[in-house]
Amino acid sequence: MRYRVLGGTGIEVSTYCLGTMMFGSVGNPDHQDAVRIIHSALDRGVNFVDTADMYSAGESEEIVGKALRDPRRRDETVLATKVYFPVGGDGPARGGLSRRWIVRAVEASLARLGTDRIDLYQVHRPDHRTDIEETLDVLGDLVSQGKIRAFGCSTFPADRIVEAHAVAERRGLRRFRTEQPPYSLLARGVETAVLPVAQRYGMGVLTWAPLASGYLSGAFRKGRPVDMSRGRAAITPHRFDPALPENAAKLDLVEELALLAEEIGCSLPELAVAFAAAHPAVTSVILGPRTMEQLDGLLKGASLVLDDAVLDRIDAIVPPGTDAYRADGAWRPPSLTEPALRRRPLEERAASDG
Repeated sequence: MRYRVLGGTGIEVSTYCLGTMMFGSVGNPDHQDAVRIIHSALDRGVNFVDTADMYSAGESEEIVGKALRDPRRRDETVLATKVYFPVGGDGPARGGLSRRWIVRAVEASLARLGTDRIDLYQVHRPDHRTDIEETLDVLGDLVSQGKIRAFGCSTFPADRIVEAHAVAERRGLRRFRTEQPPYSLLARGVETAVLPVAQRYGMGVLTWAPLASGYLSGAFRKGRPVDMSRGRAAITPHRFDPALPENAAKLDLVEELALLAEEIGCSLPELAVAFAAAHPAVTSVILGPRTMEQLDGLLKGASLVLDDAVLDRIDAIVPPGTDAYRADGAWRPPSLTEPALRRRPLEERAASDG
């Protein structure tokens, strides 16, 4: 396993990061099996583990805590988690990036993880209700207190990243060291601005969803029936129903990519992960296995090198900077989700009084 420095922090992390979203009630509920998967990844050179307080309502953090109970394992592992979503109930006082919520959430994460420090604490999504200065200020305090070593953002658009760095410089605050965007063969939109901005500010980049919610796992292929009663297809059927034109188009691209993988002698998932790792802005690619078999299959391609000819072929199938697929849970700004922000009052919409 090769290692790369994480966003100027001096912390070296493996090129693959073990994501644990699928550990717990939403994926693999067997804690012992999940611990075995984590240990297997660590034993094979992965030293970077990413979780979040909202994964299975905190259960994922508890599993990671069990896996890292041995002080030696904990010391050798770069541990990352996230804050933003409400955990432990509903209400206006839960969630977001206010000082009040972050201080409360970090203590809960430390308790579930069974540790006294978090190596990388990430804000899971932007929060338009909270001034970014408030967020950076409290995160800097947590660094000073030794509760976190560094902090970053996740799924931030380029303009929000630039704003955060400008505020940090202007106010003399600590800055985001990392960004965690969705990035895959089918979701290349971040190549336009997010990845270049991250490079400009010397940020580490952890990419998620390299398999595009299963489209690049080999589970969804053109002409094969899709079980719409289970898994992601049951939760968001509009994303997987092959009868819908946009999904049929994705499956056409998958067929071309699968053929390319076959030609170069690798699996489609191996091609997908190697593609994300090949971008110069990317520090580490998050793998999110649910089973040991899935982990084995993904790690099998760790030594795969995609030469320029192969990357040119990929560019011809899915052009740079384009999104054929939008990742589940990717953040959308209020300007798109709240119609009132795009519409003048009715009486002001006409260009003329007449």
